[in-house]
Formats: sequence, C-alpha cells, structure tokens
Amino acid sequence: MVDACLRDGRGGSPTVVLEDTPMTDAMRSAVPAANGASHAAFVTLRHSAADVRFFTSTGELPACGHGTVAALVWLAERLGRQGEFTLRISGRTFRGWVEGERAWFEQAAVTVGEPGDAGAVLSALGLDPALPGVRAASTGRWRLLIPVPSRTELDALRPDFDALREATDTADLLGCYVYSPGGRFAARMFAPSIGVPEDIANVNSSSCLLVALGVPEVSVDMGDRLGHPATVLVRIADGRVRAGGVARIRH
Repeated sequence: MVDACLRDGRGGSPTVVLEDTPMTDAMRSAVPAANGASHAAFVTLRHSAADVRFFTSTGELPACGHGTVAALVWLAERLGRQGEFTLRISGRTFRGWVEGERAWFEQAAVTVGEPGDAGAVLSALGLDPALPGVRAASTGRWRLLIPVPSRTELDALRPDFDALREATDTADLLGCYVYSPGGRFAARMFAPSIGVPEDIANVNSSSCLLVALGVPEVSVDMGDRLGHPATVLVRIADGRVRAGGVARIRH
C-alpha cells in the first residue's frame, strides 16, 4: 500500500501496488476494494522498463496519475535505487524520476477544448447549468474542468452521483474536476463512471488544469472532504509537463 500525493507528510491516496502475476482482469478489479483503496497498479518488471496497468472496481484504466506516482516509489524501493525510470503504460513509453519520497513523471500530451453541452453535468453537481469558464481537457480521456469561486463553494458540493454518472456516460467523459483558484488551488474530482465517486488525488486532471490556465506550475490540494489531505504538483520542465507528488510506502 502506497500513500500517493501526501500533504505535509500525511494523508494521500491509498494505492495498491503489486508485482503482476497471472490472473484474470476480474481478479485485478477486485484488488482495490479488497484492500480499502480506489485504485491498484500492477507492475511487470522488464530489462529496461516497467510495464504498469491500473484497475478500479469497474475495470482497467488507460492511465492513472497518482497510481504512476505510487508505482515509481514502489519501483525505487523494489529495485533499491532512485533516479530515473522508464515506464510503459497503455502503449506509451516515458520517463519518471524518484528523489527521496518525491516522484515525477512525463505527462502525456494534454488537449484542451470546448465542453459542449455541460448542463446535465453541472446540474448533477448542484451548480448553475450556465456556469461560465467550463473547459474540456484530455490526457487520453476527456473530462470537464469546472471553476467555482471559492473553497467554501467547492467544499459545499454534494453531487447527485446517479445523475452525474448518467450525464458523464452520455457525454463520454471520464468525470469532472471542480476547482477553486487562489495562490494554492483546491480541487475535487468526481468520476462515478469508473467506480470512483470522488478521487482523493487526481494528477492527470491537475496537469490538464495547468495547460488550460497556461501557467508554469500549479500546486493543488485535494482529498480534504474525504479525510485524506493530498497535494498534487505539476510544472513545466524542459518544455514538457511533469506531474507528481510525495508518496510513501505504508506497508
């Protein structure tokens, strides 16, 4: 169990990381809930790279940002070294780094676009269906980026998860990332369609936020409503988006 994207040494998103063995995907999907986590990462060690697959209770995901952070810290412990690692996930080969308890990885290309008709999603969140400033963004699957004015309004959200799942399924969205601006951002990620009503830490959506805003770096607090304070770190380095956070192996 790896707590990914810790804040000030506590909290984070509990993520199961295992060396993969022959099993069915149904068995892999049962692992997160059986261990009190939302996600699990299954790692196959290769000569020059590690292949990683991610699962929630509903099946395999093409990518998982906080799961990648967790897998990198697990790899550093498993191989007895830090520094640079090569990962292969869903056919994409990229680099990751571990420095102490901090892990970073090269984010997939981020695409930002118009949201289309987001009214049903916003209504399911309890927000004004005509809320301005909503964007769509993707690192492989589309999600909505939804701004609200303050952390108070963010904390007050009580989504209708049945309606939200229907709305995101209809729009073919991974979920919706609601954020409040400030010197330090805060966000909540809702993704009931993949079996995660609310995600403790969502690194890929935070990368989408950085690109949508056109800024060089963001620090995003998440997980407070779930009792797991988490912080996601995203920055531009060498012209590329690098995303990550602090992670620790619990046991």
